[in-house]
Amino acid sequence: MVEPHTTTTVAAANATTTTRFGILGCAGIARKVSRAITLSPNSTLHAIGSRSIEKARTYATANGFPSSTKIYGSYDEVLDDPEIDAVYIPLPTSLHLHWVVRAAEKKKHVLVEKPPALNVKELDVILNACEVNGVQFMDGTMWMHHPRTKIMADFLGNSQLFGQLKAVQSSFTFSADSEFLENDIRVKPDLDALGALGDAGWYCIRACLWAANYELPKFVTALRNPIKNSVGVLLSVDASLHWEDGKVATFHCSFLSNLTMDITAIGTKGTLRVNDFIIPYKEAEASFSTVSEAWFTDMDLEWNRKPSEHIVSADLPQEALLVKEFSALVDAIKHGGALAPENKWPTLSRKTQLIIDAVVASIDKGFLPVEVVY
Repeated sequence: MVEPHTTTTVAAANATTTTRFGILGCAGIARKVSRAITLSPNSTLHAIGSRSIEKARTYATANGFPSSTKIYGSYDEVLDDPEIDAVYIPLPTSLHLHWVVRAAEKKKHVLVEKPPALNVKELDVILNACEVNGVQFMDGTMWMHHPRTKIMADFLGNSQLFGQLKAVQSSFTFSADSEFLENDIRVKPDLDALGALGDAGWYCIRACLWAANYELPKFVTALRNPIKNSVGVLLSVDASLHWEDGKVATFHCSFLSNLTMDITAIGTKGTLRVNDFIIPYKEAEASFSTVSEAWFTDMDLEWNRKPSEHIVSADLPQEALLVKEFSALVDAIKHGGALAPENKWPTLSRKTQLIIDAVVASIDKGFLPVEVVY
């Protein structure tokens, strides 16, 4: 139960073991995750590899990597390092299938950027390789690991305050500059063919599924007039998700609009709103608002209840909490506490990827509804 005007602080627990990470590639997002690896109490940045050792060395120096970090001139050298427990893979989506499977075959646990694959067929090959080789898989959806997310979920699950979910609206947009729209890997069909749908839409879809307690919708329909660039990559797209019990979700993702990161979840008794769900306004704290059983005062002049703001603080940023949770799962496998890798995270990735596929299929079918089958 979420009380009005609450502030919650979540402290980082002490860790006793360390997961040694290797990074494949020098992507921009790896700057953030490498910092998270060093901040997490149960992980260490062991190595980085690029297609040239000079690039890897320059990247490590520019981003303040520990002096003990090994520098490699190829991805295979990272995977062949026997001291590395896990790899973080921030490569373009088109390369994930090859390198995640290769990492799994080398018995390296895998943290991979989203989207993890171009389609669910590819993802199934990836997940099968991880399962067969007994390695943990997790995608890099950071907001899932912020303590705010669990507290918001508790509100959605409270039948007295929220009731039953009826509708979800989510958006992730940012106004990309001309350099991005011409040269970023996310607008190149041979690198990240899913464009805004795979990059920004992944978060929106995950938010819709999260609000629905990860129940898959029956149908998905892409809305008309998505915007594509000259080579057919999606720059802006909208879609709706429909469940058999009547609840509905809509999302908007775009590289062409002002920065937004919103979720609105509407229940029979309450409403939840969050405006910075992917990256909090402040690194050390995050907020959301709720209101229950709101109505109007006499003569409909005002609301009888105003939304309450809830602030959640954490001792670690959400990306470090992601690394911390992933590393704990790896440690449980390494030291025999877990009989098999945790299946929660591969399952959530696959459900999200299924919706991506359904949106693409709906566009290809002239914006007709597409049934979602797990």
